[in-house]
Amino acid sequence: MSKPPSPPANQLGHPLPVATALEDCRAWAEAASATALGFFRTGTDVDFKEDLSPVTLADRSVELELKLAISEKYPTHGIFGEETGIKGDTGEDLWVLDPIDGTRSFISGHPLFGMLLAYLHKGELLAGCINMPALKEVYCGGKGVPATLNGTPIQSSTKRSLDEAILYINEGEKLFSDHPQLFSKLMVAGQTRRFGYDCYPHALLASGQVDAVIDYDLKPYDFLAVSAVVEAAGGIVTDWQGAPLTLASEGAIISAATPELHQELLGCIQP
Repeated sequence: MSKPPSPPANQLGHPLPVATALEDCRAWAEAASATALGFFRTGTDVDFKEDLSPVTLADRSVELELKLAISEKYPTHGIFGEETGIKGDTGEDLWVLDPIDGTRSFISGHPLFGMLLAYLHKGELLAGCINMPALKEVYCGGKGVPATLNGTPIQSSTKRSLDEAILYINEGEKLFSDHPQLFSKLMVAGQTRRFGYDCYPHALLASGQVDAVIDYDLKPYDFLAVSAVVEAAGGIVTDWQGAPLTLASEGAIISAATPELHQELLGCIQP
């Protein structure tokens, strides 16, 4: 008598192969891009959540589409979405998603909104995808798998000195309000400084266009996918204390192309 086929590896308590998780992320994100762009620059209504962050029908529709796609292929996996919270078990296989990363950009017609997907197994971050629907750019990367942009390998820069670095400062007005002394330090750091928002500066870091990003006021669905891509590209991402990012992390992060840049930025934050 022939043996019954073995269940997929992840159903045996093992993670999905990283390449499989990345291919899933890419396919789901690209399919959901059409939904997001269908609402973009159409005057869609905006609601505000309790923390005063905006949410639109686009956020909700894209999250529902992604959750349905994940559940259809992996019915036993947990899902953590920004808009609908946690569904299922977070202790084994978990997908973490932000349907529209940068809703304020989205509602103002700015094309630098993103879509983030990450895959974790038993709390370990294994794969991530940064999708930029309006730019038609998809960044992917995971543990042991090089980062790519639209399938082409990318790598972070080799800059080691902050004096020579292009530095992005995300959420500048919040930093100015909550950490004015740090904000003043950052205003004279780096060779070139730019203000930014959301995930795209981290994608630019992964592709070697910029060298460091300081970010603030984040949740796991904001930074897990970003961290996977940047680190697959050779960079380093931690919280402001220098600790690795996990599902339990919150608040602020540093992305840097090299350990030397990362250490300099830690020194700015915690002299």
